[in-house]
Amino acid sequence: MAALICGSLAFDTIMVFKDRFKAHILPEQIHILNVSFLVPELRREFGGCAGNIAYNLSLLGEKGYPMATVGHDFGVYSEWMKRAGVPQDFLRVIDTQHTAQAFITTDLDDNQITAFHPGAMNAAHENRVPADRGIRIGMISPDGRQGMVEHAAQFAAAGIPFVFDPGQGMPMFDGEELKRFIDQATWVTVNDYEWQLLHERSGWDVEQVAGRVEALVVTRGAEGSQIFTGSGRIDIPPVRAAELADPTGCGDAYRGGILYGLLNGLDWETTGRIGSLLGSIKIAHRGTQNHSFTRAEFRDRFRAAFGYGF
Repeated sequence: MAALICGSLAFDTIMVFKDRFKAHILPEQIHILNVSFLVPELRREFGGCAGNIAYNLSLLGEKGYPMATVGHDFGVYSEWMKRAGVPQDFLRVIDTQHTAQAFITTDLDDNQITAFHPGAMNAAHENRVPADRGIRIGMISPDGRQGMVEHAAQFAAAGIPFVFDPGQGMPMFDGEELKRFIDQATWVTVNDYEWQLLHERSGWDVEQVAGRVEALVVTRGAEGSQIFTGSGRIDIPPVRAAELADPTGCGDAYRGGILYGLLNGLDWETTGRIGSLLGSIKIAHRGTQNHSFTRAEFRDRFRAAFGYGF
């Protein structure tokens, strides 16, 4: 088996309010808030960090196995995964729960009001990392709190190197818990905001984190990314996107590139650039799993962007 990606699978219901929230929310009446927004645009997307990362990895020709708990309503997502070539060997259906889902309303200023229902994701700890399936690399992405804790410990006990990718799950953990994750992990990846939170809660700076793992990867949106290793800092340039349609899922696309590089023994300069190009391709499409390309097309775009191939 190639990579086991522990994390969420979720439905994202995205609605567009053709006005501005501030025109309808009165600050002096916020304590008795009761508003309704007409949303003529609505779409339902397949999402969740584990699903998004595995999807991007499959586009590059590698198998990423999501490990997640899903609900009784997962059928349509399951059919999509079959068509996309994403394996479902490690999905557990919780018949009494809905699949995790986010309800996101966006206004004309790109402000968002989001409600998230974890549903079956709260049972993530019912899955266990198998020690006998030849897993080469693991990943801990946002999931149920207990699931993240237990799966990290299971990877460590089995001697399986893994990426710690706390994402939006980071606020669930205090400084000591984050330190434990880092000490168990082989690699850590965060965005620039998450890095600040990780630094504040753990008290560790870049050198201290990078000294405990093989690499600390910090993505910085339009400014590219930085990879810190024992040899120093590697600056990864951004790739200009054809269109800025939707940033949701760009971080997961980048992480798919990280896993691809690790699975294929690539250097960090190339691995980071693969992630950067994946993020650029994703941002030009709405939703987190609506972009596609052939491996030959990706290699051509990589050479055009960076002047060399891999």
